Parts: sequence; C-alpha cells; structure tokens
Amino acid sequence: MKKQYEVLRWASVFLEENNRESRVAELLLQHHLGVTRSQFFMNMQEHIPVEVYEAFKADIEKHATTGIPLQHLTGYEEFYGRRFSVNEHVLIPRPETEELVQHVIQAVDKVPNQNLRLVDVGTGSGVIAITLALELPNVEVLATDISPEALQVAKANAASLQANVTFHQGDFLEPLNYQQKTVDIIVSNPPYIAESEREELSDTVKLYDPDLALFAEDDGLAAYKKIIKQAKSVLKEDGLIALEIGYTQGEAVKKLLLDSFPQSEVKLIQDINGKNRIIIAKL
Repeated sequence: MKKQYEVLRWASVFLEENNRESRVAELLLQHHLGVTRSQFFMNMQEHIPVEVYEAFKADIEKHATTGIPLQHLTGYEEFYGRRFSVNEHVLIPRPETEELVQHVIQAVDKVPNQNLRLVDVGTGSGVIAITLALELPNVEVLATDISPEALQVAKANAASLQANVTFHQGDFLEPLNYQQKTVDIIVSNPPYIAESEREELSDTVKLYDPDLALFAEDDGLAAYKKIIKQAKSVLKEDGLIALEIGYTQGEAVKKLLLDSFPQSEVKLIQDINGKNRIIIAKL
C-alpha cells in the first residue's frame, strides 16, 4: 500500500507531463478518499487502501488522456458555497458566474419592495436560479431551459438543496411570453462563444460542455439578441436585466440593450480578472 503523499506526488507529476493542471490530483484524491480538505492534509502519511488507489489512478489516467473534466468524474461542482450535481448535459459552473449572482443580490437588496419575480434564462444545472432562491427568500424565482436533460439536473439540484424554483421548458423567455408572465429581473449566462473560437478552447471544455450552452451564432451575440427582444414583452417597466458576457462583447451587448431599451442605464462590470464580464441594464 502506498502513502497518500506518494500517490499525490505521482498523480501531480503525471498530470503535468500530460499538460493537465496538477491541482486536479489533489481534488480528485480528496474525493476518492471521502475526506474534508483539512483531513486530507493531516493524513498525508496514511496508507491508501488498494481499491481506492486503483479507482483514483484510473480516473487520473482518464483525465490526462481524454480531458474529461474533474466535475464529470466526481459528479459535482461547488458554487457559492453549495454543492451542485453536474453532468454532460449542463455547463460546468464557473467562478465568474458567482460574481453575476452577487451583483443581482446587491441590486435586489436596494429595492424596498421585496415582492419581486426573477427569471434565470437558460438555467442549465440551475446554479444561478437556485442560489438566488436561497439567498433571496422573498423573491419568486423562475427558470427556463430548452433542454429537458438540463432541466432534469436543475430540478434534482433544487430538490436536494430545498430551493423553491419554478422551472419551464422552452427557448429563453418563450415560456413566459406564452403564459403572459412578467418579471422584475431577468438574469442569464447564455451561450456566448462564437463558433470561430471553438479551436481555442481546451478539450476539457469543447468536448464535454454541451455545445448548446457554449456556442451562439452571430459572433456569439445570437442569444443576447433573442433574450433582449423577448424581454420587451416580459420585463416590467422598471425592471432589471443582468447578463454574463464574453469579455470582448461589452460594447455590442450594451448597444443591443440601448436599442431596445433607450431609457435604460447600462453598466459594464469587470470580473475578478479585470475583464468585462457582466452587463446590467436598469430600466
């Protein structure tokens, strides 16, 4: 039997040799051992059971050779301090999206009347809708997605985290339009990568995240055009739109918003890396 630190060192070096991030070794081994982070670091001298080592080694080799994401091997990702199930039908949540959620929470906190209704458009695994429902218990949260498989994941996440979210299947805001529902806030992290950028993506992303959640026609702007157009009949007069964007798309999306909502105040917000990542329009 090998000691934990030996197994970790082997895996880290093996991943680096295969041009993968060595940190995956630590996270994956922690998962296989079923321990907390602090336990993991305390147990470095402990021996690892053979069956755990074999399963871990197989996963490390699979990740190194195929690029399968860590989250597909473990079945989950952390988002805003909570654990969400993910699979090949949904986008793996990114840290930047936590910033989008934070800005929406700040915006809602400024509103005296808390009887608000919010929709998360293209919800995927449900991380945005579920987090907002849990962080803003007075807000009614709806979520849409065109993919029935994605909605299945989102519903399971909402159930396990006991979040009150109403899910609708359909193309962006279409289900709300159809039911003649209006909302105070539209939030979305839609597909925004141009097809021409596909080759620049790592295989971990382009082979495993669903195309539906990544790519959009029209240089990546198609989803914004559709959401903003549909928003005209769904968003209330003094509503708010908060969108995650590709860092080069700020001015283009700002123009789309101002063309449809000329009276709105539009603000571009940088992410933790100083790149344009969020755009908020206050009607």
